[in-house]
Amino acid sequence: MSGALPYAMVGGGVGSFIGAVHRHALALDGRARLVAGAFSSTAERSKESGAALGVDPGRAYGSYQEMIAGESGRADRPAFVVIVTPNDTHYPIAKACLEGGFGVVCDKPFTITSGEARELGAIAKQRGLLCAVTYNYSGYPMVREARARVASGELGAVRKVFVEYHQGWLATALESGGQKQAAWRTDPKRAGIGGSLGDIGTHAEHLVRFVTGLDVESVCADLTSFVAGRALDDDASVLMRLSGGANGTLTCSQVCVGEANGLSIRVYGERGGLVWCQEQPEELAITRSDGSRTVFVRGSEGLSEHAGASTRLPSGHPEGFIEAFGNLYLGVFEAIGAEGDRGVLSDLLPTASDGALGVRFVEACVRSARDGTCWTTV
Repeated sequence: MSGALPYAMVGGGVGSFIGAVHRHALALDGRARLVAGAFSSTAERSKESGAALGVDPGRAYGSYQEMIAGESGRADRPAFVVIVTPNDTHYPIAKACLEGGFGVVCDKPFTITSGEARELGAIAKQRGLLCAVTYNYSGYPMVREARARVASGELGAVRKVFVEYHQGWLATALESGGQKQAAWRTDPKRAGIGGSLGDIGTHAEHLVRFVTGLDVESVCADLTSFVAGRALDDDASVLMRLSGGANGTLTCSQVCVGEANGLSIRVYGERGGLVWCQEQPEELAITRSDGSRTVFVRGSEGLSEHAGASTRLPSGHPEGFIEAFGNLYLGVFEAIGAEGDRGVLSDLLPTASDGALGVRFVEACVRSARDGTCWTTV
């Protein structure tokens, strides 16, 4: 991978699901290489992960503070830092990286509070640094095709949007048995004020904005914790008023027994509609007022420039989750001016502003539910 862009990672050590996803996605096009990191909350485990990942022992650090200090003065310093840690640590790590002159790619939700998100965005803007948030579902080619069709006016003015994200893995109190992923996601001190809302609801909210180009202006939210003793919501139902006069409904839940990763969106305008489902990501269905329905397939002719530039394989050879992450990273490479970019994907990259809007959405939903499920401005 000679000439590949160097990057560092905080969190995501060996055994981490999301850390491995990011590394696979970054390696997908041969344009990035992992050179440094603070991979765990303990120095010993970080060193072990660094060794397993082929990182120079001198560049596997015991903390992110040590990493920033150690990498800042190097001629071959990382072009950006990927942050794949629990929610409560995003803000201090991202702030330290940005203030150290490193661009940032951060998992969602971006921060715990909207004030933290605004501050990070301001630092990045002032210093001219990359600050991206991995709303990875916007990387799917057919999601990008959906966005292009709405923007072209094919559906007419948007009237109604339905988005849902349903999982079943937290239908029981996994956190009480010490399951690591469940433990921090259900802990308000680590996850923030949103449970399922922050974990997967923010993906759904971003998908609405990404596909329709509309903002969520106000919400009316009902949040529930079905599992006894759970402090954060594990189920949410949200009515939304969108800019331009459209209405929307968002549901997210992690107690839908039998559901795996059921993210889907339906958008209906004056003249037509569209349907996309994450578990069948290769297809986008377009419906029309005459009752006809056409299914478009990734890789086929006649799709938008963004969908085409986000496609690696011919149709019939499925692309999925990791490739969608990889498409976000193609946007990262463009945004930082790397050589060999395709020149069309950086404008689709979710930024600090998107991250801040996601946090504001969660805050507004929590306020709405607290105040008796009333309409609340985002």
